[in-house]
Amino acid sequence: MNLAAERLSTAGRGLLDRRHFLSHATTALGSIALASLLGRDGLLAAPAIDFARPYAPRPTHFPPKAKNVIVIFCAGAVSQLETWDYKPELIVHDGKPLPGGPAVTFQGPAGNLARPQYAFRQRGQTGKWVSDLIPHLAELTDDIAFIHSLTSKSNTHGPAENFLSTGFALDGFPSLGSWVTYALGSENQNLPAYVAIPDPRGVPQNGSNNWGPGFLPAAFQGTTMSSKDPVRNLVAPGVSTEADRAARSLLQRMNARHLEQHPDDGKLASRIASYELAARMQLSVPEISDLGSEPAHIWKRYGADDATNPDKAAFAKNCILARRLVERGVRFVQLFNGAYASGGKLNWDGHNALKEQYDIHAPILDQPAAALIGDLRDRGLLQDTLVVWCTEFGRMPFFQKGALGRDHNPDGFTCWLTGAGVKPGVSHGETDPLGQRAVKDIHPLYDFNATILHLLGLDHERLTFEHNGVQRRLTNVEGRVIKEVLL
Repeated sequence: MNLAAERLSTAGRGLLDRRHFLSHATTALGSIALASLLGRDGLLAAPAIDFARPYAPRPTHFPPKAKNVIVIFCAGAVSQLETWDYKPELIVHDGKPLPGGPAVTFQGPAGNLARPQYAFRQRGQTGKWVSDLIPHLAELTDDIAFIHSLTSKSNTHGPAENFLSTGFALDGFPSLGSWVTYALGSENQNLPAYVAIPDPRGVPQNGSNNWGPGFLPAAFQGTTMSSKDPVRNLVAPGVSTEADRAARSLLQRMNARHLEQHPDDGKLASRIASYELAARMQLSVPEISDLGSEPAHIWKRYGADDATNPDKAAFAKNCILARRLVERGVRFVQLFNGAYASGGKLNWDGHNALKEQYDIHAPILDQPAAALIGDLRDRGLLQDTLVVWCTEFGRMPFFQKGALGRDHNPDGFTCWLTGAGVKPGVSHGETDPLGQRAVKDIHPLYDFNATILHLLGLDHERLTFEHNGVQRRLTNVEGRVIKEVLL
């Protein structure tokens, strides 16, 4: 062996051996061929991202039923027993203790069973029992697929919001909207692919975690805007339109030249793309935020003209904004109803005086949300748009001791879907006769998110991103599509 070979490491000397070399070469060529075949058939997990064009449309895993999503997220945990999940046994046993029930729940000692605080009646052709609390949404039950047997991993608002929005109770994981825009990009290059619309009364308990990108590239985080708080800093004060246009043109040329010098810097390309999107938004966002161009009958339909209830009017305007965003090709819109923890004053967290508080919250949600769905249907948008109604967990069948409200319940609650690809007028899953625990067709929220991805043409097991050596996904290592609610 010559002197040069002796200086090599053991692994290096092994490469000089003809048999070892041919063995390694065969393995390498086989791996290259396999990767090529998987890529050709669309079986590689991660989408190919051009970071100079992170919002470019990308193919789905299979033909989608939905192109866009609007998520109506009711923060604070809406009681399923006052809305969608009719339990006549609660009326029979009203005021009695729950046999074998927990002595203490999340916020303290448990009280007696409490009947639904609103009357239920049968609706539509399906005869679905729905509460009088939400009369406008109740009229749509023939078009809705209810899932009554969802479960969460947390009974605390912040972690439960995380679990619903990201698939993990801990912070730092990508939101559903970020996963979707990472996978699919956008059909509109002048607006964000993903928009989060906070409630007029404030942001939800876990704030931007609900629309954050986690460990995905920052380009895929949600952009916050609303009718009350439009996107800020779109126009530089004291700068004319001509000067602004000239400055942007110069900046674009300088960015392109800089990118040519660093062609493999994905973060740089993504940052430049974000700045360029922001520049295009200067022209597109003011137009889409101008709700004054909507006719009077639309304002009336949504309740945006309700001078007696400013919170309802503001939420109604947010619903109109959501429709306008979807009309213009925004992929994912997250529309929040309810804000942060406030003893139930600003959201659905009805611990102490549930009926008194729900009498305030329900009118803010009901007419505007129902009008949004009806408007999408009338414009032909619902055939391509999935509308999701969700909340982080449900409520107990008994009141808290010494109070007139219900404590947190992650063991059985209701969310629903309507629109593109959804089977209308079905109720899937059941809780027990008192509504405390899911007992039939039980679905953790992993299944709910897997179903949303499926309707968008995405396989939740193939949509992954490597982070710290782990192939992460929205549904962790769980989840199955709830095919019973799909066409």
